[in-house]
Formats: sequence, C-alpha cells, structure tokens
Amino acid sequence: MLNPNRLDPDRAMLLVIDYQSKLLPFIHDRDPILDAAKLLFKGTAIFNLPILVTEQYPKGIGHTDESLAAILTEQNATTLEKMAFSSCGESAVRDKLREIDRPQVIVCGIEAHVCVQQTVLDLTQMDYDVFVTADAIGSRQPFDYKIALDRMRQSGAQVTTVESVLFELCDECGTPRFKELIELIKTPRTMPTP
Repeated sequence: MLNPNRLDPDRAMLLVIDYQSKLLPFIHDRDPILDAAKLLFKGTAIFNLPILVTEQYPKGIGHTDESLAAILTEQNATTLEKMAFSSCGESAVRDKLREIDRPQVIVCGIEAHVCVQQTVLDLTQMDYDVFVTADAIGSRQPFDYKIALDRMRQSGAQVTTVESVLFELCDECGTPRFKELIELIKTPRTMPTP
C-alpha cells in the first residue's frame, strides 16, 4: 500500500517558487537557502522528477537567480510567470500541475509566509501530498518564516529538509542512485538558522 507520508520518485515532482534576483538579497539566511536549493535541484535530477518553476511578476522582481536558473535549465524545468501570490492562483500553473500528474509536490522557494505559504495552503486543499523543504525556503524576517512553517504544517503539509527528501526518494543504499546522491551530499554547506 502506498504511504502518502513517504515520498516516491514515481509519484513526486518539485515546485520551485520565486527565487528571484531582486528579492533574494533581502532574504534572511539567503546563502544557506540557495545552497539547499541547489542540492535539492541536483538531487531530484537523480530521480528524474519533473520540475515546475514560478516567477512572481518578473518585470518588477526579476527572473530566477542566475546560479539557480543554470541548474534548472539543465534539468529541463518549466518556468511560468504569475501575478497571483499562490502559484495555484494561476491557470497556467494549475494546468501544468494537472499535465505533470504527480500527487506528491515537494516545495521550495521564497517568501515562506507569502507565495510559498499560499501555494501550500492551496495544494493541500487540492488534495496534493505536500512536502515543504524548510531549509530551502525563506523570508525577509525569521519570525514570518517560523509562523509560516507552523501554519503550513497545520494545513497538512509535511515539513522536512532537503537531505531528508533526497534520502526518502532514494529509499535504499547500494544502488547507483545512492552512490550519486552520496557524492552530492558530501559537499559541505551551511545550514540556515532554525
């Protein structure tokens, strides 16, 4: 029997929310969050997860950070613009979610208490199993981040970390995917403050 609380690489996808160039400089713990996001992108590529990227009003806030966009382009991610804070508030995003047709959505991005939270609230309402990577999301203020994590958890989302997600997708050691994953994990990185 499938467990909705456990990630499955055949049922999961990655949703990347608004890591945009003009907003990132103001995000608390920005560098560790970006490191976690890069690890997440490279790690989920091992499992061939579909990746959907959103950009909130890029004319005003800029496009996805260049260092992240380069990795996402290599992974054949689809990028969609949005005006609604919730990614699910855009019909193009909803259509793409239906097209991808995966019941588990791994979420990362900024800001935790605005676009990430509203998207997660909508995804859980739409009966997706949502996994929020706490170390790959952020806000300008730590208090907003903390309250957003609490609210997303209360809505039914699973709050987890990037490494936890990747090892859960891997499921067992001794496989070629595990060996590839271990090489990624070996890279030292700074963790965001809890």
